[in-house]
Amino acid sequence: MFSFELFINALVAGLLLGGFYAAFSLGLSLSFGLLDVVNIAHPAFIIFGSYLTFYVNENFGVDPILAGLLFAVPFYFLGVAVYRIYYNVFEKTGAESLRGLVFFFGIFFLIEVLLIITFGVDYRLVRAPYIGKTFHIGSLGVAWRLFVPFLVGTALTIGLYQFLSKTFFGKAVMGVAQDSLAVRLMGADPIRIKTIAFGIGIATATLAGSLLIIIGPVEPAIGREYIGRVFAITVLGGLGSMSGVFLAALIIGVAESFTASFIGPSWALAVSFGILLICLAVRPAGLFGR
Repeated sequence: MFSFELFINALVAGLLLGGFYAAFSLGLSLSFGLLDVVNIAHPAFIIFGSYLTFYVNENFGVDPILAGLLFAVPFYFLGVAVYRIYYNVFEKTGAESLRGLVFFFGIFFLIEVLLIITFGVDYRLVRAPYIGKTFHIGSLGVAWRLFVPFLVGTALTIGLYQFLSKTFFGKAVMGVAQDSLAVRLMGADPIRIKTIAFGIGIATATLAGSLLIIIGPVEPAIGREYIGRVFAITVLGGLGSMSGVFLAALIIGVAESFTASFIGPSWALAVSFGILLICLAVRPAGLFGR
């Protein structure tokens, strides 16, 4: 039997989940959509961020969001190092297509194995005053563990969108995506621009990892569950479009929430990919694709 109260709760839960999915997908949209680097390891960097957040929260009591912000700087330099290796070994030699994909797969499984060796395979969680609490608006119950990631994910999306559309460097990144030769003729170094942009994409991963472990416990292999989802959101939104990623994330979040509530959680991801296939059949470039 249809329940309007269940419908509203599922809708709100889906929108909140979508805000988190946006934060989860921004870094991949930046690297894949604008830099043409298929960083399949992006979910692994996010899980890495989750475990670093767990470590400082467990041992020093640092708030998960603050931990994500603190680790963004070292993650940026980690991303810079990864891209320099990728460029010198694969992209510079013109072998980035298949071997570059294998390179990122290798990073993915390397991070997973290192996390298993260091932390084991048990689920880990964090503690914060807002985790486990709910506020009510009439009959609508909103969990803080979903509401906080939604707010942070939305702020991160807006910030990255403003950075890419309003700043000189952001416009340079867009220029590299459209015509790297023209950028080079204007005196800019496309490789330096791509290196910094890739580092920024990885820096977003640590904050997304903090949001993930706020929503629920994590274990080293959980990143595999998100590989298909983040690519679906990135492609559905339109490659390189931050606003498109946010809208696509909301659509996927609501679709999964409705499916889990009214059909069954096992169908949620299938429905999400069904939406992607329908959209690509109608608009192959995605919702906001160029």
